[in-house]
Amino acid sequence: MSIDVKNISKSYGAQKALDNISFSVNRGEIVGFLGPNGAGKSTLMKILTTYIIADEGVASVNNFDVTAQQKSVQLSVGYLPEHNPLYLDLYVREYLAFNADVYKVAKSRIEEVIELTGLTSESHKKIGQLSKGYRQRVGLANALLHNPDVLILDEPTTGLDPNQLVEIRNVIKNVGKDKTVFLSTHIMQEVEAICDRVIIINNGKIVTDKKLDNLISAEKEQIIEVEFDFKIEEEFIARIPHLKSYKNVHDMVWELTFSSDKDMRPVVFDFAHDNGLKTLQLNQKNKNLETLFREMTKKK
Repeated sequence: MSIDVKNISKSYGAQKALDNISFSVNRGEIVGFLGPNGAGKSTLMKILTTYIIADEGVASVNNFDVTAQQKSVQLSVGYLPEHNPLYLDLYVREYLAFNADVYKVAKSRIEEVIELTGLTSESHKKIGQLSKGYRQRVGLANALLHNPDVLILDEPTTGLDPNQLVEIRNVIKNVGKDKTVFLSTHIMQEVEAICDRVIIINNGKIVTDKKLDNLISAEKEQIIEVEFDFKIEEEFIARIPHLKSYKNVHDMVWELTFSSDKDMRPVVFDFAHDNGLKTLQLNQKNKNLETLFREMTKKK
């Protein structure tokens, strides 16, 4: 087991950041750890990387206890924190050489991680001269420097432009072929593109933990957007068979929700035809991860 978390809790004064959470991650998985701001994501990552200690529960990384075997955990984990701490007055290679000495790894590894993270063109510069996106690459290169078995990445794509996002996404996917990757992000498209599994946390508690494909396919609700050729009343819309809910989006456009995984567009079309209406547009809107995330973390 690469990561094992059992009944972990952590409080800051009266605020409970983590509330008795448990899960495990197998080697080779790329797991997206999602939640709104303040949900407890960074707190758990800091516990797993030995920066802070949990109030209750136990956790291990690569079978090393994060409290009793901190040095072993640190050597087996590559960590990119949310606020990437860098020495801005050092050159890129100088910074990586300093950390290579700390980890006692061969200097040849520096060139490998520079190439892997796409830093070659900027590696002659001081870190303070780099854009935010390239500074993130330096942090990722440093996390990979000692070739760890587990990567823990807190918002790794912060500040990257669309092209850089694709490049770093590919780096993470390639690394994930023989490592465990545990990452948090607010960019749902990134999770859908690279993660095998999703854990969503809200108010310190896990609200879902599923394979990404299973999470999306488990949702039986179907949303259809339809535009008729003239404005109609709610009472008329409510007659559509198998309808769970409906919303008038704009004038003649309605959003219809059905509790079914069957394509309900023919039902809407037949309803319109039978009642002398024409459908100007009829689109199925599948729920994506962003929609599910909002539903699972919305304030009640």
